[in-house]
Amino acid sequence: MPINLELSKDLEAAVQKAHKVATDVFRPISRKYDIAEHEYPSELDAFGADPVAKELLYPDSNVEAVLNILELCWGDLGLTLTIPGNGLGNAAIAAVATPEQLEKFGGEWAAMAITEPEAGSDSAAIKTTATLDGDEYVINGEKIFATAGARAKNIVVWASVDPSAGRAAIKSFVVPRDTPGVKLVRVEHKLGIKASDTAAILFENVRVPKENLLGSPEVNVEKGFAGVMQTFDNTRPIVAAQALGVARAALEQLREILEKEGVEISYDKGAYNQQSAAADFLALEADWEAAYLLTLKSAWLIDAKKPNSKEASIAKAKAGRTATAVTLKAVELAGLYGYSQQALLEKWARDAKITDIYEGTQQIQQLIIARRTLNLTSAQLK
Repeated sequence: MPINLELSKDLEAAVQKAHKVATDVFRPISRKYDIAEHEYPSELDAFGADPVAKELLYPDSNVEAVLNILELCWGDLGLTLTIPGNGLGNAAIAAVATPEQLEKFGGEWAAMAITEPEAGSDSAAIKTTATLDGDEYVINGEKIFATAGARAKNIVVWASVDPSAGRAAIKSFVVPRDTPGVKLVRVEHKLGIKASDTAAILFENVRVPKENLLGSPEVNVEKGFAGVMQTFDNTRPIVAAQALGVARAALEQLREILEKEGVEISYDKGAYNQQSAAADFLALEADWEAAYLLTLKSAWLIDAKKPNSKEASIAKAKAGRTATAVTLKAVELAGLYGYSQQALLEKWARDAKITDIYEGTQQIQQLIIARRTLNLTSAQLK
């Protein structure tokens, strides 16, 4: 049975809008905010007020969201991460919030606070606690590497409501940034995505209404980590799309450089019959195409209301690794030009690496894929 992989007219129109924003708004200021780390990109305020921004940030489907993010990150990954209203916390809200919570919090910029000093990729090791006290939860703990943690209006905080119940008790809470007890410890200096703030945040006796617990407050030991994993199942295709956007930008510029130097890239003859640089390019492009199709599939499954946990991890692992390989090879093949700030290639190489780390490292993705493939639990395969 043939499969039509062409985009619908509506999706094509959305892609064109996102690409125009990436071209007109992001690319011209990309280097500026790479150099001016921690300075807020004020140009994004005008974009945020544009009706087009609402269309891009609140798409009709997960497939559309992935395509939009890919185009925006072709422009600049760090700037995409700091668009008001476009936080990873928003994806978490969309994944598990009740309709009432989605109505209340869905349109407000939300950061995601998962990682802790002693709990990196192992989200089940979270030590932050949320203790019910009357009609409020009291949150205590420390979070690090929270993307948009210093700028977003809300912070989605992962905490345990019952440490004795293990990972089943980990829930997510919407905490407004201005809540008493929320303390910004520092904003990190990073290798890449410098336009985006990455914060360490302390939560000391932070009180939020019990209605701010996303989804069900029930601790179901049998379901275990299912609620938390649903969030990752939604956000990992988005991160894969981020990787694809950066990688495509590098591929396009690399092709221009190679062709300018007289390197012919042909699809009519085998790579072994072409120059080494052309063969390298074709291999990188093939990897990109594979990652692109895997990412679309993982997003389509969400829209079809089908399980996508394995596919989301496959897409994220493939796209993150591909983006790193593509951008580094582009720098290498472009020589000193690629290594210098004359081009954005070296920046894209620095930006790309984060897509292979946050939302679960490459190693974590491989572990999840193995568990899903072999039908083993986390206790059986560590």
